[in-house]
Amino acid sequence: MKPRIAVLGCGYWGSNHIRTLKALGALHAVSDTNRARAEGFASEQDCLAIEPDQLFVRDDIDAIVMALPPQFHADLAVRAVESGKDVLVEKPIALTVADAERAVQAAKDNGRVFMVGHVLRFHPAFETLKGLIDKGELGEVRYIHSHRLGLGKFHTENDALWDLAPHDLSMILAITGTEPIEVRGEGAALLDNLSDFAHLHMRFPNGLRSHLFTSRLNPYRERRLTVVGTKAMAVFDDVEPWERKLAVYRHAVWQDSGQWAFTTNEPSYVAVAQGMPLTRELEHFIQCIETRAEPRTSGEEAIRVLRILTAGTVTHTKS
Repeated sequence: MKPRIAVLGCGYWGSNHIRTLKALGALHAVSDTNRARAEGFASEQDCLAIEPDQLFVRDDIDAIVMALPPQFHADLAVRAVESGKDVLVEKPIALTVADAERAVQAAKDNGRVFMVGHVLRFHPAFETLKGLIDKGELGEVRYIHSHRLGLGKFHTENDALWDLAPHDLSMILAITGTEPIEVRGEGAALLDNLSDFAHLHMRFPNGLRSHLFTSRLNPYRERRLTVVGTKAMAVFDDVEPWERKLAVYRHAVWQDSGQWAFTTNEPSYVAVAQGMPLTRELEHFIQCIETRAEPRTSGEEAIRVLRILTAGTVTHTKS
């Protein structure tokens, strides 16, 4: 029998978890401080609507997916794991490193699965890209840059960096296999005192550099991760259709008689098996619950992401 999972938080992203878990046959209950909203989803998905406080004491719930404003994640995750529930916590898992560490440690102390919703780690295009890198197809990776731009969403507690960058930071850390030794942030606040535009510049121990740009006030959508290696360059562009999501450019640059020369080539598009990242993420969560394996996107990874976000955050004062 599949684990019985409850979703706490029936907002935009929580509703996606609800529908996906239902399709996977693992949705047992939904919960929200807005009782009417929870009951609406319960009726639609033929599951239970449970008050938030009751989630933690019921024996018929094995795990909880938390899709809440991030300031509530840590305390409720601690409460869940201390009640014997496995958890998947949406990003960011907390607004401070200390809170994240407290929640992850509580999961370890209680022998519970703690997974984080870095959903793009489960995107087939990223998995294929990671495979190319691991096989040496790009040569030595020297630079990674990512752009995650669009209009919205707007939050009162976390800025464009904290809302948008965790996905890309998770992918960058997976590629590099290590944390940066230097992080520098830049930000611009147009609406209030939170960054609407944010840049991160990172330097890693092996000399690899990385740049990340996020914006919630951009007129067009951009979802692009570019990896520059010594043999080739690759671009994961999630705005493109499936057959063009992963492109490899085999450009060449060399010195000839003291002068730089280069050749350019048309991209080759790598075949990527289609699959919804959220479905694959939740399948992985279910598997971790059943096998007690460490999740690919663990609490420790989320702590590393929060360290970078904290180091790169720019504080603005209201004028």
